[in-house]
Amino acid sequence: MPEVDLFLSAAAEEVLPIYKIGIDELRPGFRIFRDKTASAVPVGTLYEDVYHTVVVAPATSNTVAKCAFGISDSLPTNMFAQAGKLGIPGIVFACDTEPVVVTKSPHDWVTLRPRRLELDNVERLRSIDFCRVVASPAELEAALDTRLNELSLAWNTSSS
Repeated sequence: MPEVDLFLSAAAEEVLPIYKIGIDELRPGFRIFRDKTASAVPVGTLYEDVYHTVVVAPATSNTVAKCAFGISDSLPTNMFAQAGKLGIPGIVFACDTEPVVVTKSPHDWVTLRPRRLELDNVERLRSIDFCRVVASPAELEAALDTRLNELSLAWNTSSS
């Protein structure tokens, strides 16, 4: 399988340590690109016909809302918007997809009750061309497996 590129926004780099996840601990095989300025450089790589899929995972309710309404003012939302305009499929692992969500916070498990607004944004996102919304890590893995099968590709399980 072609190497996977991971574009980390500045916000993602701030959130990972809260969950005690180091960048070096992320799945082997990722080439990691850090975006600490504007997202134009990473987005420009979409025009080079290198990527077959864009994955936004996890997508907060803020990111979902922006994607659902065409706002592209951050690295994830800009990548999503430009990929869609190029016909590159996107997979979005959306938060707040059910009336009750139990999630891990930095210190404990919490129960959230997304508002109708957040649930409607997820549904709006589902209606966007070239977008598949998933709601769990298992669904994300299944969507990635499906996408790789569509492309006659397989996971590269080597650690080098």
